[in-house]
Formats: sequence, C-alpha cells, structure tokens
Amino acid sequence: MEKMSKKSALVVSAHSADFVWRAGGAIALHASQGYEVHVVCLSYGERGESARLWRSGNMTEAKVKQSRQEEAEAAARILGASIAFLDLGDYPLRADKETLFRLADIFRQVQPHFVLTHSVNDPYNYDHPLAAHLTQEARIIAQAEGYRPGETIIGAPPVYSFEPHQPEQCNWKPDVLLDISAVWDKKYAAIQCMAGQEHLWEYYTRVALQRGVQAKRNVGINSSTVISHAEGYQSLLPRVTEDLS
Repeated sequence: MEKMSKKSALVVSAHSADFVWRAGGAIALHASQGYEVHVVCLSYGERGESARLWRSGNMTEAKVKQSRQEEAEAAARILGASIAFLDLGDYPLRADKETLFRLADIFRQVQPHFVLTHSVNDPYNYDHPLAAHLTQEARIIAQAEGYRPGETIIGAPPVYSFEPHQPEQCNWKPDVLLDISAVWDKKYAAIQCMAGQEHLWEYYTRVALQRGVQAKRNVGINSSTVISHAEGYQSLLPRVTEDLS
C-alpha cells in the first residue's frame, strides 16, 4: 500500500463485517467528500461471526474465510474504501508485538486525519475491546520518533469508537451524531453484502433510523435540515477547537 497523500481515514474492524454495520455511513460519506478511507479487518470473523455459513453444511474454516473476505471486499467497494485483512483469528482474537508493528506501519502509510474503531468495553465480545486497544496503542507507536527512525510519523488524529451492539452494557455514550442520510442507500447496499449475518440487516437499519431521530432532535426540530439516518460515535480523546458553536 502506497502512502496516501489526500485527506484520509483509517477504520480498524475486529471482524470482517463490523465496519459495515457500525461505520458504513461514515466511510461512504467521507469517501464522497474525497477522503481516501482504508479499512483494516483484524479477522474474518470465521468462528463467532459466521453462524449461517457453518449451518449450511459441508463447510471448512478456509471456505468461511473466503466467503467473509468476498463479502467484505464487495461492501468496501460500494462504500468507496480500500480494505486489508490481517487474519488474526477470532473467538479469540489475539495479537503480538509484531501485529502491533504491522498496524503501526499502516497508520504511517495512511496518515489518517481521523480513526474509527470499537468501544473500549464490550462484555459480550472480547475481540472488540482488544481491537480498540490495539488501535490506540498502534497510534501511539506510529507517533514515536524512535519507531523506524527516518519515516514520517503521524500527527494526532482523533479516535472515535463506533456503536457497539448493546451500548448500555458497554458504557458507550455517543457524543457525535453523524448525519448519513445522503449515503444511507450505499450503506444499506453494503449491509446486504453481508449474507453470512442477514439477521442483522434489519437491526442496524433500526439503529440508523433511531440515531437519525436523535440527530434531528439535536439540531432542533424546527431546523430545515432533513435527517433520516445517522450513526453515533464516542470520542476517545479530547478535541481541540477554537470555536464551540
């Protein structure tokens, strides 16, 4: 992967479908604005995220991985993102120092203006917090002058956690509601690529509609802004600004 020169974003997804459910709107929206968005899937979700495929019979782990990769690649094309797979396994997802360095190298190559990843807590899926911690630690490594001296370090891109499946149990509270109305059709088309988890299509449609209602409420119900769908994000780091409006 060549170093990106335009505005860019990095999305770190524990499994091959997480980026679609939780950040597909942000990806499509920023891609339409000229951002180069790169998705990293730490695993294919071959064990815990592919129940329908395993139930189909005559299935192997290799076949499941191939199917999930094809789904994710198709979704990324629709959203306008590039995608890579680190194949770290899932249930459990595990990483060593070399994995951290691989992810830090991706940070250096992408030079992201912002980063999206999982919530730091999730009692239902330990792969998700691990992905969040790996992302944050790789970001720190990529900022270090002593890591691969001579390379261009990254700045301090803001990190946002996207919405977990059960936010209340994950201590996740959105402080950003992103209007994705203009790209909802793209997100839903990407969602439909995830044939291995069809049971989640309707659920994440409802989430987008609910966040859309909340976003509309937060810009004022008398506003002329039309918001039908939105995504929620939680900032993991303070934002520096000169304007609080």
